Amino acid sequence: MQLIDQLLQVSANLFKLLGDIPNGEERDEYIDSINSMLDKRGEIIEGLVKEGFHFDEQNRIHRTLLELDNGIKDRLSAVMSTVKQDMANLQKTKKSEEQYYNPYSNVRVMDGMYYDKKN
Repeated sequence: MQLIDQLLQVSANLFKLLGDIPNGEERDEYIDSINSMLDKRGEIIEGLVKEGFHFDEQNRIHRTLLELDNGIKDRLSAVMSTVKQDMANLQKTKKSEEQYYNPYSNVRVMDGMYYDKKN
């Protein structure tokens, strides 16, 4: 199979994978799958560059690859924003839980000290 066909197949699989974002424990496997597919795709692109690949707008496969690439970028940014939002929510939850258990942790007072200034 030629590298361009391999790239098309891997890109289509990655695009399909990025369509549905799982929640909870499944997300770790999901992110690992995305990373492995991106690595595989990067290796194929490096092979194409070494062969001297040039983009041709008239070629249907090249246009399809460009559309897939744009779709992959959009979906990857959606996945990243979802993960960032979940991380922010987790930090907020941790902070509010800490505040609940120790509500006076941020209070700074010098309790029991008296300064008498005599000359």
